[in-house]
Amino acid sequence: MTHLPRRTSTLPHHSATIPLYCTRPYFPAAFTMRTNPWLIPHSMALLLLAALPSQCTAFLPPSSSIATGRPAESPSETARWALDPVTYLRTEWVSAALCTNQTPRSADRVLQLGCEDGRVVNFVPRTVREIVTSSAEKKDSPEGGGLTVSCRRQLKQMAERRRSAFVTYSDQPADSLVETPSSSIDVVISLQCAQRMAENGLDWKKSIAEAGRVLKPGGRFLFVESAEVGGESYLEEIMKWSSDGVDGVFQEEEGEDSPTDDEQAPDESESDVPEQNIIFSEVGFDNVDMVLQPHIAGVAIKALDADLTSQQRAEKKSQEEEERLAELSLSAFERGRKKRRKKKTKNGGEKREEMGMKT
Repeated sequence: MTHLPRRTSTLPHHSATIPLYCTRPYFPAAFTMRTNPWLIPHSMALLLLAALPSQCTAFLPPSSSIATGRPAESPSETARWALDPVTYLRTEWVSAALCTNQTPRSADRVLQLGCEDGRVVNFVPRTVREIVTSSAEKKDSPEGGGLTVSCRRQLKQMAERRRSAFVTYSDQPADSLVETPSSSIDVVISLQCAQRMAENGLDWKKSIAEAGRVLKPGGRFLFVESAEVGGESYLEEIMKWSSDGVDGVFQEEEGEDSPTDDEQAPDESESDVPEQNIIFSEVGFDNVDMVLQPHIAGVAIKALDADLTSQQRAEKKSQEEEERLAELSLSAFERGRKKRRKKKTKNGGEKREEMGMKT
């Protein structure tokens, strides 16, 4: 059995005895490998986390300024520093897995809402050919609301190291993708962007609509965001643009605003109520587990007819109905033809039997 060193240890190739506090702890290799191989990695991880300068105020009162060394901040500014290391590391792992597994092989162009570093270059598969950026910075920032210098540098370094996708640097705001044409992006990614947009004065709700606009029909919107942004649910805002969410909204509005018997219902042609467009046909989501702050991750698929007008949708629906009826009539004709053949074969066999009996 190997024993641990005492307060003083004699190092190899030295004759003098050196106090332990002057040297690093000496653990023989046999002791480390035979007892617990996870001892060193876990200890190093704990030491690194302890040595990092913590900027977390999640476990401090809002008015505390002694522990952080900063004056008391507003609620929006405090939320920026409230992401604890456990939640940050877990959401980063989920983000990487989501981007890797849910980006189709046929996807060529990917757009990220609110780029702040170069991690998206490593998250997306190598089959992606182009990455388009957008900014979530303040309009009065030194860059004028565009990408920061550090963000551009990290994107460039990651792209040069991986040598996969070409990065198109764009300073367009995340809530107004004016430099991106409609139906031109295969995948839109939003990673911890909504909270930063709310803090910097941008409309995070409009960014969801913009993501749906620039997506191609059948494209995917990948998101890993806080469950609530400014007291509002991020998932509910996504569901408002889906088929289930639109049906639920209209049913609630009809129940509340339905006219009474004494009132006359207005004509549908004269109503000025705008029609709610359905952007996402399917929305899959789940809560991020093993975090201290609630987060949600999911995928929203753009509907194939999201870019069509109401008239075009009606024409498409009528055409699909005609094709369905034609297919039904064709299948009925085939079934009748088989029955006639079977009946003819049966009658022919009976006649042959009669002729044989007569002969």
